[in-house]
Amino acid sequence: MIRGRYRNAWRVIARNAILGIAIAGAFSSSAWAERTIKLAIIGYISGAAAGSAGIPARDGAELVIDAINAGTLLGPYHSKGLAGARIDPLIIDEAGSTTQVVANYRTLVQQRHVNAVIGYQNSGNCLAVAPVAEELRALTIFSSCGTSRIFEGHSYHYVFRTAPMEIIGGVGAAHYIEKAYPQAKTYAGINQNYAWGQDSWHQFGASMKAIDPGAKAVVALWPKIFSGEYSAEISTLLIDKPAIIHSSFWGGDLTAFLTQAAARGLGKHSRLLLTLGEQNMFTTPKLIPNGSILAAEGADGYFARKTPLNNWFRAAYEKRYGTPPIYPSYQAADALLGLKAAYDKAEKKAHKFPTIAEVGKALTHLSYEGLGEKIDMALGEGHQAVTATALGTYEYDTKTGKPTMRKVVYFPAWCVNPPPGTKAVAWIEGGLKGAKCH
Repeated sequence: MIRGRYRNAWRVIARNAILGIAIAGAFSSSAWAERTIKLAIIGYISGAAAGSAGIPARDGAELVIDAINAGTLLGPYHSKGLAGARIDPLIIDEAGSTTQVVANYRTLVQQRHVNAVIGYQNSGNCLAVAPVAEELRALTIFSSCGTSRIFEGHSYHYVFRTAPMEIIGGVGAAHYIEKAYPQAKTYAGINQNYAWGQDSWHQFGASMKAIDPGAKAVVALWPKIFSGEYSAEISTLLIDKPAIIHSSFWGGDLTAFLTQAAARGLGKHSRLLLTLGEQNMFTTPKLIPNGSILAAEGADGYFARKTPLNNWFRAAYEKRYGTPPIYPSYQAADALLGLKAAYDKAEKKAHKFPTIAEVGKALTHLSYEGLGEKIDMALGEGHQAVTATALGTYEYDTKTGKPTMRKVVYFPAWCVNPPPGTKAVAWIEGGLKGAKCH
């Protein structure tokens, strides 16, 4: 009996040993199987910003990570992994105070030993994380949080942003109003009272003065971020009746504002200009007043041009998640494409698996194919992307139940971005010199 047990045990051991040899033989020639990149993906998975920002970004990231690991992406991204290494994603919730976000970042780098970090959607969080990332020499790619303050006056080696600055929203919107609605001569603003909202409003106002000096700002309103209550502000806007109401609201704030504005008919008296409104096209289409001007952070989401890569992404996203991808989905995906392009470029140059420093050098000043357009790391000493942008006028078809856009206009990257070495506001206030809009 005992001998039988030992005989069976040895059979199991021998069988497992043979299986192990077979597996080792199959994988021994594959760098992808031997290496793993631990990658943290940061975004709002809970709270007011989750539904229309954080979760779509996470979904876009997971879709592209799966394709990178499988080697099923198109074009220049068809090889498996990052320089052959498999991505091991770690999804982290951005919700919490800025102090908590920074503490979580330190934990990821110093204790959980992630190889790189992608994400962040709150501009305040990015401003706080950037110097810590540089201190820890941790490769960090901001996929959103568009404030121009991150790279203005600062030099980084390990910090990048593959999404454009918020300046394209302000400059693009002013150009669009001049082209599509030149009769609009009064405008107001309701924006979140922190870096993103402040910068967005100031740059839009300065752009209007440069492009249409005859237009006049009547009021600027500053509710707290994620406050969710805008009764007083809506009352003020209903009294003033500006032709255009500018808002850079996003996430739960945008949904709450649209809900309360619709209940009081704000869109009947003024045209809403929602610089991030594309994110609500498919989640709350009936709340957006027809005739509103919508944009995204760049020519992404609905505005993404038809390319083989974008056609794949849109079809795969809709199949997996049952809804069209919006611009946060594109931003997360484009950050991953930039990371892959940098890893592959660095490996080719080094003739070995690259270090984090070598990947950072490869990403600096890199131009690469995004899902719908070219992404050029041209500002911030090669650490800040520039892209084109687009705006359109929203229409909801009650018969088909589908949202769409009309009067869509695209503006080239160097029409809405400052030249290298020039601060955003200074460029706008100087009359947008050197802008290439044709």
